[in-house]
Amino acid sequence: MMGGMHDAAVAAKRMWTLIEPVHSLTYFTDAARAAFEQAGLRGFWRGYFAGRAAPLGPAQAAPVIAAFCSFAPAMVTRALPAVWQLATPEQALDARQTGAVTALRVQLGLGQAAAGPGEVAAAADQLALAIEDLDCTGRVLAAANAALPVPDEPLARLWHGATVLREHRGDGHVAALTAAGLDGCEAIALRAGVDRAAGGARSAVSVGWTREQMQPIRGWTDADWESADARLAARGLLTSDGQATAAGQALHQQVEHTTDQAAARPWARLGAARTAELAGLLAPVTRACATALPYPNPIGVPAPETG
Repeated sequence: MMGGMHDAAVAAKRMWTLIEPVHSLTYFTDAARAAFEQAGLRGFWRGYFAGRAAPLGPAQAAPVIAAFCSFAPAMVTRALPAVWQLATPEQALDARQTGAVTALRVQLGLGQAAAGPGEVAAAADQLALAIEDLDCTGRVLAAANAALPVPDEPLARLWHGATVLREHRGDGHVAALTAAGLDGCEAIALRAGVDRAAGGARSAVSVGWTREQMQPIRGWTDADWESADARLAARGLLTSDGQATAAGQALHQQVEHTTDQAAARPWARLGAARTAELAGLLAPVTRACATALPYPNPIGVPAPETG
C-alpha cells in the first residue's frame, strides 16, 4: 500500500504538469479575459480574483488571502469584496467557464460549433471520474470547485476537472508551506532564492522565479520582501544576498515532496493504469494549451514534453 501511494505521489507531479496548462488558460488567454470583461470585470486582476474566488460565493478578502497564500493582503483587499459590485459570483463563474471553453476551442483549433475530438471527451470523462466523491478535507478551494455541477459539454467538463484537481493540489501545497513555517511572502522569496542558488539550472519545477518577476505580480512591497528575506536568513534558509542555503534548498524540496504526497490520493483512487491512460489522452491537449503560456511563468509550470 505504501508503495502504491509513493507511485501515486510520483504520478501527482506528472499529472500536475499536464493539468495546469489546461486550467491556466483562464489566466493567460485573450478569450478568457474577454469573457471576464463582458461580465463587467475589466482588468486582469478583477477577473483573476473574481473568477478564482467565485466558487466560495461573495467572499470577503480574509478567506481569499488565506486560501490564495502568496498574494499580499493589500493586493487582495483592493479587489475584494469590491468585485462583487461589478459581477455576482454566479456571473463570474459563467464568465470563467465561457472563457475557458472558448480558449480551449482556439487552442485545439476547433470552430465554435465543432465537436471536440473523441480523445478530449475521453479525457474529460476520466477527469470527472478522478474527482468523483473526491475527499477535500482541509481543502477549501478544491471543495468549493468540486461542489459545482459537472458540466455536460466535454470541453467545459475537461476544464472543470482540471480545475478541481489543480486547486486540490494547491490547497495541499499551502498546507505544506504552513507546516514548514512559511508565510506567503516567505514562500516565494525562498523559491526565488532556490533558483538563484541553482545559477539558472532547473531547480525544481521551472526556472525564472526571480524577485523582479514575482514581487510585483504578487503585490508585495520592497519592505515586505526584505523582511521575508531577513526572517528566512535568521532561520538559516537564505544567505544575506538572497540565495537559498543548503538548508533552504532542502526545505523547498521537502515542501515539494509533501505537496506531491498530499496530491496523491486522486491518482491512487484512479489507479495506475487509468492514470497512465489519462496522461496519454491529456498530453496533446496540454501541448496545445501550453502555447498560450509564457515561459518562465509565475505559476511555475514547465514547458510541456514535445514527444
